[in-house]
Formats: sequence, C-alpha cells, structure tokens
Amino acid sequence: MKKYSDIELKLKSVKYRKALLKYIKLANAGHTGGDLSCTDILNVLYNDVMNVSPENFKDENRDRYIQSKGHAVEALYVVLADQGFFPESDLETMCQYKSKYVGHPTRKVKGIEFNTGALGHGLPISAGIALAAKKDKAPYRVFTMLGDGELAEGSNWEAAMMASHYKLDNLVAILDHNTLQITGRNKDVCSPHPIDAKFEAFGWRVVSVDGNDINELRRVLNEIPAETGRPTFIIANTVKGKGVSYMEDVKKWHHGVPSDDEYKQAIQNWMHRKLIY
Repeated sequence: MKKYSDIELKLKSVKYRKALLKYIKLANAGHTGGDLSCTDILNVLYNDVMNVSPENFKDENRDRYIQSKGHAVEALYVVLADQGFFPESDLETMCQYKSKYVGHPTRKVKGIEFNTGALGHGLPISAGIALAAKKDKAPYRVFTMLGDGELAEGSNWEAAMMASHYKLDNLVAILDHNTLQITGRNKDVCSPHPIDAKFEAFGWRVVSVDGNDINELRRVLNEIPAETGRPTFIIANTVKGKGVSYMEDVKKWHHGVPSDDEYKQAIQNWMHRKLIY
C-alpha cells in the first residue's frame, strides 16, 4: 500500500466529495449528507489502514470492509473507483436502468463484499466473518461502518453481545455519528445514548474521535487490534453534509440532489480553498 501524507489524504477527501456530488447530480438520486459525513472514514480505511486492493481481493487473508450504512454507497463507489476496482466512468450509469451501480451496495460491483442496506445487518455479518477468521486462525481484520440512526435496530445489540463473548479483537465497528437521520435528530427520534456506556457494558473497547479529522482517524484506525480479546467500537463524530456549507448539519440533505446553482456553489467553494479542514 502506498503511504500518503496527511495533506495528500485531505486532498483525496476533497476529490472524493467532488466526485460523489458529480455522480449524485448525474443520477438525480443519492444520500448526499451521509455520503459527505463518512467520506474521510472511507478515505483513511482504504488508503492508509486496510490490506485490500483489486490485486488481492480474492486472497483469503485480505481485510474485509462491510458498509452497514448502505445508503451512503456513493461515497464508497468513488473510493473503490479511485482504488482501481473499476473505471470511475462506470459511475456515469449510476441508478440508471440495468446499471449495477444502484443505491445500496451489491456484490455485482467489484470491491464490495456483501449486499447491504437493510439497517442492522452489517454488524452481525461482520461479527460472523470475524469469528470465522478466529476459527481459521486467519490474520485478517473486519471493519464495518454503521449509521447512528441504525442503532435502533436490535440486531446490532445481539451482534455486540456475540462479538464480545467470542473476544473478537479483529472486529472494528465505526459509527458515523452525524446525529441526524431522515426524520430528525437521533436523540428525538429514538435516542441511542449513552452510546459509549452501552457498548462498554457489552464488553467492547470504545474510542471517540473526530470522524472528519484525517490525523485522528489515522491514529485510531491504525491501532487495530488495539486490545487483546475485545472488539473495538469507534464513535466517529462527524458533520452531516461535511464540506458543503449549506448542507452541513441540515436534515433535508439526508437524501437530496443539489440544484444546478447549489452544485456550482459547492464546486466553486472547493476550487477556492485548498482544503476543507
């Protein structure tokens, strides 16, 4: 894996945000706010942490990534394209008739491990894969990203209990904690708090980070496995719509497509600023 500097990774995040807005605009569909909030997490995972690439994707010892927060697939698509899993031009067909680049992850797309999107499935799948690695004495790690509204699904808590019981220190769950879901603030719709205390009570190692800070993400994610016998839960505190001023922390951008003027404003904003941090 090529090692990037912090500045190079920050510039990649800008590139990814520009690309995902481009393809959301072209497709006239997408979960824009959540894509933008989790872009930095995906950037660091694929460019600095995980042992996975187009060249080793059939290697049994590759690291696994499961996007439980499947509706933020546009961000995953642009990162996979940048990794070389498929040409970025493929995304010009996104959400069109007979395109495999649909609104949730599917194994028809190179680089995607499992179909996801039904909330609450990603963590149980990931725990099962991590358990298989332990049984096989395999070295790979399993990473999954959840949306914070997703914690209302009971299957997450069954998986959390199981992962702790089997001491799956090769499992990392990352929460894209932007505090908003489609109908409002998580705390008002169905509060998951206190998130840290709940996962600690289930036996997990819990770490909180700024999920839009490349430096912090690199530091925490490169520690895995960090504590023998305990799975890790990372609360990545993010901003929904990160990087686009009129989208940041605004509920309506959970799912939405910018107008021509809004799209132009976002792109011009990035052109005039070297970084968005």
